[in-house]
Amino acid sequence: MLGISDEIKINLLTVMLKTRATEEKIVSLYRQGQIVGGVYTGRGLEATTVASALTLEKQDYLFPIHRDLGAHLAKGQSVLNIMLQYLGRAEGLSRGRESGIHFSDTRLRIIGNVSHLGAMIPVAVGAALGGRMQGESCVAMNYIGEGGSNIGDFHEGLNFAAVQNAPFVLIIENNRYAYSTPAYKSSRCEKLADRAIGYGMSGVQVDGNDALEVYRIDKAAVERAREGQGPSLIECLTMRMAGHSAHDDASYMDQNQLAEYEQRDPILSLERRLLEEKIIDSSYLARLHLQVSEEIETAAETALAAPLPDPAGVSDGVYA
Repeated sequence: MLGISDEIKINLLTVMLKTRATEEKIVSLYRQGQIVGGVYTGRGLEATTVASALTLEKQDYLFPIHRDLGAHLAKGQSVLNIMLQYLGRAEGLSRGRESGIHFSDTRLRIIGNVSHLGAMIPVAVGAALGGRMQGESCVAMNYIGEGGSNIGDFHEGLNFAAVQNAPFVLIIENNRYAYSTPAYKSSRCEKLADRAIGYGMSGVQVDGNDALEVYRIDKAAVERAREGQGPSLIECLTMRMAGHSAHDDASYMDQNQLAEYEQRDPILSLERRLLEEKIIDSSYLARLHLQVSEEIETAAETALAAPLPDPAGVSDGVYA
């Protein structure tokens, strides 16, 4: 594809594979009783989360939500740190004091989410404006689900971003279900991206299972934001190919729709494309799968062997 190098295409596939395999290992550890709390996977969303975050530069801010492990990895987070966090180890990013979805790494300019996901939108816009006020050439990227796009913070945050011409990009992960509520029951909009018109900003809908198209659209939005041309709203149409969380059997989901999206699995689609374009061959793909698997197993073993927090320090870092 014009404008996307072979190196970037291979990197997209590598991080997407790493994301899927890491989450599968996390679910396995959860079912073994090694992980406490909820596990929310982004199975089926890898093209959306990885391709979008790979368009960012080191100085940019990333505000991921609970299914965005791919965005964390794309921004430079290590599998080991992810495992330490989920397993509640003392060396984890929150020192064993938070779950696997509530964590930040300011060294990488990754700001983790709170449970009220929409409340992060105004905060992310504020980070974009703060960076600009300090003379930085930075962009802030944030994510929200199609369900979360219906709350007041979404409207207020985007209106504020547009009025201030903030270097900000919001990704709507339209994965068809807000927990168990299908998208058509929460909004009458044909395209959620059309809401951008009301704020006076750029809005576009994209196939969220096409990693190359997501990368192309998001890269253009990030560059426009960095050049002072304002914020963008990008709706990625995809499918959550699992229940709301690891304990959810997804019995309420449209099984025909789910089967359709299984055929459009973003990872398999990208693998086929790179093989067809002869960017990689089957032997390279096999080595890549093995390399990813070994990295994740090593990280999991290292994290499991790491010490748990000392109970004597339970109040350390507590504000009040």
